[in-house]
Amino acid sequence: MTNWEECLTEAGCRITASRRAVAQVLLDISAPISPQELFELGTLIHPKLGLVTVYRTLALLESLGLVRRIHRDDGCHAYLSSSPGHRHALVCRRCGQAVEFRGGDDLETLARRVEATTGFQVDDHLLQLAGLCPGCQDR
Repeated sequence: MTNWEECLTEAGCRITASRRAVAQVLLDISAPISPQELFELGTLIHPKLGLVTVYRTLALLESLGLVRRIHRDDGCHAYLSSSPGHRHALVCRRCGQAVEFRGGDDLETLARRVEATTGFQVDDHLLQLAGLCPGCQDR
């Protein structure tokens, strides 16, 4: 949790019990978690945690690159702690486990090709892959 605390402090944010509870839940899980699920687990750590605080903390952590928003098959968003650098997510469709993988230069080439053919100026992208993890493939 120390890296999170350092990032928050460097961004001029206070380290509150609520933010610490949200961070702890995110660090303890390996599957994307919805804000509601995070709220329920977070109140076990900090009973005074509020749902609005969870949403605000997720927005802050996402802006700092500490969490990644995951798009679930049910159309809802979930969140996963994120590693520094250019990374993308790979999510198991069966058990929900998620892992990150490094982004590559291939997307830059694709973005430039899309710009050339559409006239758009690409300034960001979202990439998430879905499939079956090794454990679910064995079942």
